[in-house]
Amino acid sequence: MPSEKDELAERRFAKLVEQVNAMMSACLKPEYRGFYGQLVLNRDAVAELGGPAEVRRAARAAGRQLGWHVRTHAADTGTLLIMDDREPPEDVRRLAAERANAAIERALFGPR
Repeated sequence: MPSEKDELAERRFAKLVEQVNAMMSACLKPEYRGFYGQLVLNRDAVAELGGPAEVRRAARAAGRQLGWHVRTHAADTGTLLIMDDREPPEDVRRLAAERANAAIERALFGPR
């Protein structure tokens, strides 16, 4: 029989997964049809959510719900990057490349 402490920990983790899922979903651009998702959390946000290990674990669970192949990277500064590492379809890849090229042109040459 599970203890109350285990049940409480499971409920807290489920709530964390919900929070991380909502943040991961919010960062998606509809035109990319669920691909190219990424979430960057600073040290304070990671600490508030429960620490790097718990947030990474929750991100993997939330990623499964979203269909992502989650990859995480923790920087020395405490920043945590959570990203979808799936290979997007060709049309989504082309659109993202066009947008990236346009952003680089604007940064280098200003608006036209």
